[in-house]
Amino acid sequence: MPDNTNRPDTTNQPRDISGIHASVLLERSIELLGPVLGEPGAVLVDCTLGLGGHSEAFLEAFPELHLVGLDRDPNALRLAGERLARFADRIDLVHCVYDDIDEALEGLGIDEVDGILFDLGVSSMQLDMVERGFSYSKDAPLDMRMDDTAPFTAAEIIATYSEADLRRIFRDYGEEKLADRYARKIVAARDDAPVTRSGQLVDIIQAATPAKFSNQGHPAKRVFQALRIEVNAELSVLERAIPRAIDALRVGGRIVVLSFQSLEDRIVKRELVKRSSSTAPAGLPVELPEHRPELKLLVRGAELAGDDERALNPRAIPVRLRAAEKIRSIA
Repeated sequence: MPDNTNRPDTTNQPRDISGIHASVLLERSIELLGPVLGEPGAVLVDCTLGLGGHSEAFLEAFPELHLVGLDRDPNALRLAGERLARFADRIDLVHCVYDDIDEALEGLGIDEVDGILFDLGVSSMQLDMVERGFSYSKDAPLDMRMDDTAPFTAAEIIATYSEADLRRIFRDYGEEKLADRYARKIVAARDDAPVTRSGQLVDIIQAATPAKFSNQGHPAKRVFQALRIEVNAELSVLERAIPRAIDALRVGGRIVVLSFQSLEDRIVKRELVKRSSSTAPAGLPVELPEHRPELKLLVRGAELAGDDERALNPRAIPVRLRAAEKIRSIA
C-alpha cells in the first residue's frame, strides 16, 4: 500500500540539489505533455519523482498545475520535497512503487489525471551513493535496493540463488552472453567465502571473463543490471504499471515514458502498440465503436535524444522516448 504524504516536509532548509542530476529529454517531455497541462486543476503524475528535476520544470511552466510525485526511495522523496517546497500547495508526494499508481490516486481522491510521466531506471543519485551498491566501479555492500527500507538485497541473491536461477536472471535481465560461466563461477566462489561486496563480485566476474571479451565494455555491467532488476522486480512492476497508468488517464490525457534499456522499452512498446491498435476481427466490414483504439501514438517508434543533449549528458545516450494520447475510455 502506498504511503500518502500530502505535503512535503519543509522543516529543514532546502539544499541546492538542482545540479546533481540533469533531467533527460526535459524540453521534449514538456512539449508532449504541455498541451494537456495548461488548464486550471490539471493533474500530472510523475511516477518516478527522483530528485524532482522534471517535476520542478513542469510546476514552473504551468502555474496552475497540480503534481503527484511517486517514488519508492524515501531519500529521493525527502530531497525532492526540499527542492519543490515552494510549490507545497500544488504537490502531493507519495512513497510507493509506481505500479501502485491507482491506489495512490485513490488515496488522494483523484479519479483521473491529465498527464503521466515515467523516467525509468536507476537514478543518478542512487548510482552516486556508493553505499547503495549499484555501481560496479566502486566497492560497497551488495545492496541495490531502490527502497532501502525493503528487505531483499543483491547479497541475498548471490548467497541463495541456485546456479540455474543466477544464469536465468543474468541471461533474461542482463542479456549476458556469459551467463552460464558467470553463474558457475559465482557459486564456486561463494562455497569458499560469502560474497557480500560489489568489489568481490567484480573480481569474480573479471577473472571469469575470457580475454577476447576484454574490449566489450566492463564485464560486470550486465550482471549488475540483472541483479538490480531482480532486487527491485523492475520489469514485473513496469508490466503492471503501464496499463494502470493508461487507465488513470482521462480521455485526451497523455503519457510519456523514458526508457534506458531495451527490456524496459519492449514492455512499454508492447502495451502502447496494443492499446493503439483496433481490436476489430479481420474482415469485419465496419469497425464498431468498441473496437476502436484506446490510444493514439504521438511519436513514430522510439524517439532518441538529440546529438547536443547526448554530448552534454551521457545519461541521455541510451534513452528511448515513447508517448501516446488517450482517445477512448474502456469502462
